[in-house]
Amino acid sequence: MQAVDFTSWPRREIYEFFSPISNPFYSVTFRLDVTKLHRYTKERGLSFYHSLIWLCTRALEQVDAFSYAVSDGRVVKLSSRRPSFTHLRPGSEAFQIVTMPCEGTMAEFCAAAKEKSEKQDFFIDFAGEGIDMIFFSCLPWMDVTALTNERNLDVDDAVPRIAWGKFVEENGRETLGLSVEVNHRFIDGLHIGQFAKELEKLMGEL
Repeated sequence: MQAVDFTSWPRREIYEFFSPISNPFYSVTFRLDVTKLHRYTKERGLSFYHSLIWLCTRALEQVDAFSYAVSDGRVVKLSSRRPSFTHLRPGSEAFQIVTMPCEGTMAEFCAAAKEKSEKQDFFIDFAGEGIDMIFFSCLPWMDVTALTNERNLDVDDAVPRIAWGKFVEENGRETLGLSVEVNHRFIDGLHIGQFAKELEKLMGEL
């Protein structure tokens, strides 16, 4: 990561406007057509969950606004983001949190995520936590139309939180509700729209 020249940072005024607010976080949920992605992953034996994590990470990294965070009281720009995702073992109701780099192709990431998830025998590696993460989760038991996340109200928290629900089929298409929770000091609705556009573009290229 690299320190940002705060005096010339184009977002400085907006950042300062939202900084005194005790809760600068907001969430947007939108419907995502995953028909092509679902078919693609089924045909190749890939995890839909891990595939969408890879796609979301790649799409998010294409939007500059998502690369900013706070370190030691200073705004910094991150070079990349790491997915940190929930994993529920078959037959268990106690989930784990798996954190790893988003490296390689979609298939390579899926293989690495599967291996790491199956080998991890603890809840969370606190030493691996950092400001460069993206929190991912999935609620495959219901159609998610809105969602919020638990958090300590730390206004410097710039970790995006992304979650989705189960597929809903209608007129031969499959969609799901995808929720994005962000810090308004860094990210506006415009940037969430850019993320959604990049995500749709990546899925369209499969």
